[in-house]
Amino acid sequence: MRLRLVKQDTNFDFFSRWKMWLGLSLVLMIVGFASFMYQGLNYGIDFKGGTTIRTESSTLIDVGAYRDAIAPLELGDITISEVFDPTFEADQNVAMVRIEAQDGQEAVNSDIIAQVQTALQVIAPDIKFVSVESVGPKVSGELIQTAAIAVVLAIAAVLIYIWLRFEWQFALGAVAALVHDVILTIGIFSELQIKFDLAIIAALLTIVGYSLNDTVVVFDRVRENLRKYKKKPLNEVLNISINETLSRTFMTSVTTLLALIALFVLGGDVIRGFVFAMIWGVIVGTYSSVFVASAILLYLGVKRDWTNKPDANAGTQFANIDA
Repeated sequence: MRLRLVKQDTNFDFFSRWKMWLGLSLVLMIVGFASFMYQGLNYGIDFKGGTTIRTESSTLIDVGAYRDAIAPLELGDITISEVFDPTFEADQNVAMVRIEAQDGQEAVNSDIIAQVQTALQVIAPDIKFVSVESVGPKVSGELIQTAAIAVVLAIAAVLIYIWLRFEWQFALGAVAALVHDVILTIGIFSELQIKFDLAIIAALLTIVGYSLNDTVVVFDRVRENLRKYKKKPLNEVLNISINETLSRTFMTSVTTLLALIALFVLGGDVIRGFVFAMIWGVIVGTYSSVFVASAILLYLGVKRDWTNKPDANAGTQFANIDA
């Protein structure tokens, strides 16, 4: 007997209160947008500018010990990561230490760099600073603009793809779900003031792809059932389609969340923000595929036309769904 997290023949009514779900999503989007406009995001070094130091020593790198050694200097946001390269020698241990720009300065000055080196020498006496590079606010501002353009272009590409594959009502429903997911993710990062860096932009683009995958699976079944159940109201067809794909949706989300939660607990501070964004994205992406994309489709409606045409394999041939 196979294990099932969801019964094979479910019959949940997802659209008995579809207006309430859309209203709730709209309220959450407004709250998220208002939080973003009022207090903004807690930008990381990628967007605020700062200094990157490449270190090298024969002592094994302990990221936690490095961070504890630098913490008393009170330099603000610091990111430390170990660099792996198969070309390195056995005793060549390389790390990247990134320090945010200090108030009123575009880069960390030489005195602070010397203090960092002195602090790290307690952990690794032979540590050397191989290179020191700084990124100013102008470059960081360009990164913010480029990141925003990347997200907008991804959503625009989805709009065109769904429009060509289905119909314009499906496209608007899918894009509404994606915009919903992105705004809620940015909103939760603004509300909780979690560090927002380029890794979170990567998470946003991943969330767009994950949510789209769920939505397309549901919409494919909707299109099939619109032809199969020609006389049923649209809300019943949507309910049937979502119930038929519910097991797949639930299993995909649960297995993805299991891996992400393990990374969140065991992965360390370096990737925690990225993993949190992915966990939140999986939850809201699954929700939006059912309660936003499909509800928008129900609101817009789909006109179904069929004609009796001779066909070699069947008595009738039904026309494609027409807007």
